[in-house]
Amino acid sequence: FIFFSMFHSYDNKLLSALSHNEPSTDSRTAASKTAALPQSVVNHIVRAPSTRDHSKHFDFKKGTTTLGMRVKDGIVLAVDSRASTGQYIASQTVMKLLTINENMLGTMAGGAADCQFWFRVLGQECRLWELRHGQKITVRAASKILSNIMFHYRGHGMSMGSMVAGYDPSDASSDESSKFHLYYIDDQGDRIKNNVFCVGSGSVYAYGVMDTEYRYDLSIEEAITIARRSVYHATHRDCFSGGYVTVYTITKDGWTKISRDDQTDLHQQYKAV
Repeated sequence: FIFFSMFHSYDNKLLSALSHNEPSTDSRTAASKTAALPQSVVNHIVRAPSTRDHSKHFDFKKGTTTLGMRVKDGIVLAVDSRASTGQYIASQTVMKLLTINENMLGTMAGGAADCQFWFRVLGQECRLWELRHGQKITVRAASKILSNIMFHYRGHGMSMGSMVAGYDPSDASSDESSKFHLYYIDDQGDRIKNNVFCVGSGSVYAYGVMDTEYRYDLSIEEAITIARRSVYHATHRDCFSGGYVTVYTITKDGWTKISRDDQTDLHQQYKAV
């Protein structure tokens, strides 16, 4: 016990002496300057290394099903509502259709935060355009803005595969059907125009229905039924898709919410015989 007390007392004195004799950060920096060390080396020595490794991140698997269909009288959009991180279902009630303006909608697939944030930015840019020029921005221009943003930030770890759909009332074309536009934009800056898109982990099942049933001359009512059934089959077969099947339409009068049905209720209507 006496030996331990003596050793403990000596150890405290040694630590106290070392702490009093240790040079401050300013003195170490000044000493290193006199030694003609480069500033980058000084910063590396003086500053403690960060304990956060920004090169590592969680790579959760994401899943969804979103669908866009352009027909002669408008556009039909249908989405599921499940948000998943790997095998974990985070939510069954996510709204994956995002409002840009009264004539334009966007769909959400990939990282929820990325899609929601950048569509808010896109909505702001479209509103600013309207205030500056006194008219609605075209769907072509809005999709190009989002594509340019994605291209600028590619390689930064974003996850996004979205559609921008809308109606251009200012289009000078005499053909009313040509005023409806549907674009796909992803996190690499790709921008593709087409009449049909299915995006997400359940898209392979949705395409199975779309490839069989889709025609450009479909009526809006027929397109709604096909879109709803396509997303249902995706939610039934794909474990990363589920929740509610929501359908919106875009016509010359703007966008309209048509329905929001639980996939379990649709099972009795659309299940395979």
